[in-house]
Amino acid sequence: QVQLGVSGGGLVQPGGSVTVSCEVLLFDFSLIDMSWYRQAPGKERELVATIDRTGGTTKYSDSVMGRFIISRDDVKSTAYLRMNSLKSEDTAVYYCQGYRALAKITYWGQGTQVTVSP
Repeated sequence: QVQLGVSGGGLVQPGGSVTVSCEVLLFDFSLIDMSWYRQAPGKERELVATIDRTGGTTKYSDSVMGRFIISRDDVKSTAYLRMNSLKSEDTAVYYCQGYRALAKITYWGQGTQVTVSP
């Protein structure tokens, strides 16, 4: 059973930075495309950033482009989302998702709260 363990997040001041991490357990990390989603109160879950299994392609939503950076470390089987220049509207629960393209299987990690507030 593939498991995704999420860590990081917390309370951050506007303009600050925070990194959230997602470790993939019990599967070959190099075969999984990784994404970060977020869900704010009263809103639908939205895709924030994606990195393919090679690490060569990244994509971002317009709302975070230029502020957030998605990356991966295949040695540590971990994906990261570095969030910079945080705004109050970035407040949400952040989820990581792993996708095995060949098998068309999606895995979700537990959410982690990021709150941007003075």
